[in-house]
Formats: sequence, C-alpha cells, structure tokens
Amino acid sequence: MSKPVVAVVGRPNVGKSTLFNRLVGARIAIVEDIPGVTRDRLYKDADWNGRSFTLVDTGGLDYEEEGEIISNVRRQAELAIAEADLVLFVVDARAGLTPADEAVASVLRRSEKPVILVANKVENYQNKDYYEFYQLGLGDPFPVSALEGLNTGDLLDEVLKHLPAREDLGEEPDVIKIAMLGRPNVGKSSLVNAILGEQRVVVSEIPGTTRDAIDTAFTREGQNYLLIDTAGIRRRARIVEATEKYSVIRALKAIDRCDIVLAVIDATSGVTEQDKRLIGYSHEKGRGLVLLVNKWDLVVKDDKTMDKYTRQIRTELGFVDYAPILFVSALTRQRVPKILSLVNQVASYQSMRLSTADLNSVLREAFLHSPPPSYKGRKLKLLYATQVAVKPPRFVLFVNDDKLVHFSYLRYLENQLRQAYLFTGTPLQIRFRSRGER
Repeated sequence: MSKPVVAVVGRPNVGKSTLFNRLVGARIAIVEDIPGVTRDRLYKDADWNGRSFTLVDTGGLDYEEEGEIISNVRRQAELAIAEADLVLFVVDARAGLTPADEAVASVLRRSEKPVILVANKVENYQNKDYYEFYQLGLGDPFPVSALEGLNTGDLLDEVLKHLPAREDLGEEPDVIKIAMLGRPNVGKSSLVNAILGEQRVVVSEIPGTTRDAIDTAFTREGQNYLLIDTAGIRRRARIVEATEKYSVIRALKAIDRCDIVLAVIDATSGVTEQDKRLIGYSHEKGRGLVLLVNKWDLVVKDDKTMDKYTRQIRTELGFVDYAPILFVSALTRQRVPKILSLVNQVASYQSMRLSTADLNSVLREAFLHSPPPSYKGRKLKLLYATQVAVKPPRFVLFVNDDKLVHFSYLRYLENQLRQAYLFTGTPLQIRFRSRGER
C-alpha cells in the first residue's frame, strides 16, 4: 500500500521548514531519503512508531501579495494540499493571528482535508496566547517549538491518529500491477490509451488510493492487469509546468503500489534529472522496470540511431542496466503491442525462484572462475546460498566473513546470476551473512 502524504503548509516565515526538518530529523535512524528528490528538501519518507508516511514541505501561502513567482508557489502549495491525506497548518504563536492565517484557513476549510493546527514557537506552555487561533475554526491549536523540539513527538503521535488505517489492496495474486510514469508532455496518457486500445476487454474503473487517481483494470489474453495512472496530471495540464515538482508525490505512490514500472522517456529530449530520480526510487524499491522511449516517430533516423540512443540511455541510467529498452510511438502505435509482452516477461523473472542446488552451483562456479581478492591474508569463502524472496528476487549468501565482500565482487556475482538466468527487468538483492550470524 502506498504511504499516506502529510503536507506542511502555512503563510511565509512561520517555521514550516524548521518543523519539517525537526519531524524527519528527530528520529534520523528511522528516516529514509527518497533518492534524488530530497536534494531540494521537499520530500522525505518518515517512520514513527512503525507507521510510515511521506512528509511534504511547501512554500509559504501568501494571498495578499501578487506576482508570477508568488502565484506559482501558491499553486504548488495548493496542489500539495489536494494530494495530502493530512495537512499540518503551521501558525506563528509569537506573531499571533493574522489576516494571512485566516486566508490560508479558508482554503483549508474548502479543501475538506483533515487538518492539525500547529501553533509554532511556543516555548512556555503557561502562556496561552495561542488560544486566539481557535478563531480559525480548525480545532484545538497544537503547541510546539520546532526550533527547540518541544512537543514534536506528541505531534507525531497526533499525526498517526489522523492517517488512513492500514488496508489490504485486495488485488488477486495473478494481477500484474503496472505504474505508467513520465514527466508532463512525454506522451504518457497517449501510451495508456494506446495500450488499452480497441482490444481491451473486461475494463473497469477502480478508485485509486489518491483522491484524483483512477486505476484501470483490464484483461488481455487471459492475463489480468491493473494500470496505475495519475489522472490528476492530465486534468491539470494547463498548470503542469508550475506544479511539476508536486507530481512526484503521485509518482512515488504509484511506485509503492505497483509490481512493474513503465518509465516513459521523451525521445526528443532524452533522460532528465526527474527521470533519474523516479527510476532510482523504483530501483531501490525493487520494482520491475521497462524503459519506454516514446515519440520515436519524431526522430530522424538511420541504421545506427537506435544503437546510439541505447548507448546514451545506458550511460545516463547505468544503475538500471538490467532494464529492457523499447522504442515506441504512441501516435503511430509502433511497437506498442510489444509492451505487455515485455511486462509479462519481466513479471516472470520477478517471480522466478531458484532451487538451492542450482543457485549454489552457479555461485560456486563463479567463485572458482574468478576468486575474490584476499584482504590482509584472508579470503572470502562461500559456505552456501539460498533465495529468500521474490518480487524482487532476494538472495542470502552465507560466508566466512561478510566484511571481506567488496562492492565490485558483489556486482560480479550479480552479473553471473544474470548470465545464467537473465532476470530481465528486475533488480536483484544480494545480502551476505557471516558464519553463525542469525
């Protein structure tokens, strides 16, 4: 199930970013950075008392000033509110209630989202000045000091009370869940329509986990699929440039819920930083991956063009060299029929389970063919190996000392497994354990 989203909003200079950093930094050992995305310090996945959620920082909501930049920041924050399962509305207890706070509160009341009113900069709880925020009509103000870290743990407890309850997605085990990801204007929606096409059967609309997303269930040649798409990007096409950063929330939710990611790359612009971020997140989550290079009909080609593009993509996305690349055109439907065939192939490799005998045979041969380098006179020895999970395939190798494992040798063993069994489109997770380690 995808993680709930908690948005931190408020007018400028009330301490939103300080609170954001405090909430994700106070328990740094249980906070996970989202690859590439958190460079801008806007998103972080956090875990509190065993519950995970995504915390989103926003720019200040200012309804008194005008200007293009202010307007864009305002739209971004409003989109974050629309995406959120819970909103933390931060106000400044020292400055007191302002007309700007009232304007933000009005927006939040119209959104009908659950709201926790956070009165920041309260270092003395005997001082009840923050009581004036009751006038906003958003419930009891929750006093904290983000700078000092006062009451922030209790705030996280309160956050958990408002998050959606854990649920089982309920899909049948033979359903392949596919997430179609891509930046605005790469032809993602056109590819969705091309895949469904005229041959679709048993198609139904299922409400997604986000309020503005629609999942499409369909069957093709006896195989059931669930296509996870982010319809909100299509409906907000006119403002997509100003809100592109916040489309990441929908993409992360889709990745969390899917088995296989179809990452759409624009052939006319190549791999972008946002492509790398989302694909990196997919890789770390262990999802199957297919790279779709769309708009191939717009590229002037010769007999070497496809090889050239393939080399460029492999250079930019070297960390997912296992992912197959398919050059397609949603407009002309070139190679579109091959997409589901490739998805089926990746799904089969995701679920592949090797016998312990076959696995150990391949790895022992790998050790014999290229022995690991010794370290201070000690050499890594393989005792035995076993596969412990699928989706993605996960292996545990028991060795004499896991501290002797070098990253390059880990890559070598992964390559040997792929040579023997391909594992097209799926990451492999290999862990080493020392002798006697539980």
